[in-house]
Amino acid sequence: MSLKNIFLKTKFTYKIYLYYNLYIRHKCFINRKQYSQWGEDLFIERFFKNKNNGVYLDIGCFHPFMYSNTCLLYKKGWSGINIDINQTSIDLFNIVRPDDDNICAAIDKEKRELKVYFDDPFSPVNTVNKKFYNSLKKTFFKNEKTLTVQSKTANEILNLSKIKNKIDFINIDAEGQDFEILQQINLNKYKAELLSIETHNVDGSKTERFDFIRSYLEERGYFIFERVGPTTLFSLNKHNSTKK
Repeated sequence: MSLKNIFLKTKFTYKIYLYYNLYIRHKCFINRKQYSQWGEDLFIERFFKNKNNGVYLDIGCFHPFMYSNTCLLYKKGWSGINIDINQTSIDLFNIVRPDDDNICAAIDKEKRELKVYFDDPFSPVNTVNKKFYNSLKKTFFKNEKTLTVQSKTANEILNLSKIKNKIDFINIDAEGQDFEILQQINLNKYKAELLSIETHNVDGSKTERFDFIRSYLEERGYFIFERVGPTTLFSLNKHNSTKK
């Protein structure tokens, strides 16, 4: 049995392991130039270089440091809402971002219980999307574990949060559910200046939802600012776009 699995056996040792993960394994006290997996945060920070106290919405937040597209913004003084289907992710955020709204939930168009295909408490690929699960189960999901999570609508989460008006940056990384979640967010109300969403596979090929996502966002005034790895950044103003 691995050291991690031993520590996950009780609530007390689980708490110890959370601090180990943050302060020993990921050395969160050390400032880094980049936290995103593919360097997306470098483009995001450049876009918001003159804004030191904005608001983010991070859906599929996973980890406050590892692969995070919002960590650089947080370190600049930003705050916001972090949402994930994995309670461990939210526990990590509660330790190091206690002033944010950190919510364990799946976002769905109606409130219901959803099955979670669960790889690991510290895995970035836990998902409610069966097709996504099937595409990765040869590489991940070795234990074939499933859990249930209570879904909430995007409106329900946003209405209960501290955020009442503008959201400056929206990040969606929901393992196959990105477009479905995007459609639930009232972009006319929150008027995010920049939006990050996965649109490509790791090999550079477009996902089946890319054209839908692009058309949907262009109809609402968003245009491609940059593509970094599997992520596309869309800016609200076409004049900010590098892909006009």
